[in-house]
Amino acid sequence: MTASRIHGERRKSGKGDGAGHPAGRPGANRRRTAARDPRIDLRSLAAVERALVACELCPRLRAHCLAIARAGKRAFRGQTYWGKPVPSFGDPRARLLVIGLAPAAHGGNRTGRIFTGDSSGSWLYEALHRYGFANQPDSTGRGDGLRLDDCYVTAAAHCAPPANKPTREELDRCRPYLEAELRLLTEVRVVLALGRIGWESWMKVSRLTAILSPGERPVFGHGAEFLLPDGRTLLSSYHPSRQNTNTGKLTRPMWHRIFARARELVDGNDRRRPAIPLSPVASISPCPDASISPRPSNRPGRKSALEREARR
Repeated sequence: MTASRIHGERRKSGKGDGAGHPAGRPGANRRRTAARDPRIDLRSLAAVERALVACELCPRLRAHCLAIARAGKRAFRGQTYWGKPVPSFGDPRARLLVIGLAPAAHGGNRTGRIFTGDSSGSWLYEALHRYGFANQPDSTGRGDGLRLDDCYVTAAAHCAPPANKPTREELDRCRPYLEAELRLLTEVRVVLALGRIGWESWMKVSRLTAILSPGERPVFGHGAEFLLPDGRTLLSSYHPSRQNTNTGKLTRPMWHRIFARARELVDGNDRRRPAIPLSPVASISPCPDASISPRPSNRPGRKSALEREARR
């Protein structure tokens, strides 16, 4: 395995902690978040992107991303790795917002574009193209001509985490960027959360975890759909990771049904709206006998069998 170049890397003088912090101050920004730092401008999507790419709030993630970028991978020998936090991507007037987990070590961390350069990205952009949200079915890197129409793709974390598992503290530090995007993307009508972490990040950003009791909150599950109090629709899907797609937990038909439903909702061709906000509507589950998404239990502290199944 040969060392790779890193996009924009410059030789630095002096010593630091390997995560962009001055010598003698390891993890100096550990307790700071983008929302609390008055120097960080989050007043426009362009400003959010600039702040995000320059972010060094998570020393563990920055060290990991740089180490991966410098070591590279045999399959990508000679390529220049991005090696920085990966910004969101899409149409500023999007009506569909897609929230994933985090960039892959040799995917977004290499290409510099969210959901690009790995199998999860291949699944995502193929589906977006199929249902009219993208001009091409694949993405190989920044500058490949990909354009999104009426769709914006973001993530719960913007640095590739070790073992694909960001810590809760790292997700908290990254959340202000998602909060800013939600505030700035004023046309969003449908939110699609990919995986439980994307779902939980949305729940916190939308403040639903603070407003609703545990028994009242939407329950994650593939194909679950909820009408939110503000009129937007929340959809959820299993994440298109290899762990899910290679094992058959997530199949192409299951995946395509999610985006077909998103297309219906975005275009207003919706015949299944619930009468009560936050009541789940018909699920997009591939199982004929599981056509209704789980409903929250009416008994505090108790969960129905459907809810327990949806959380697996």
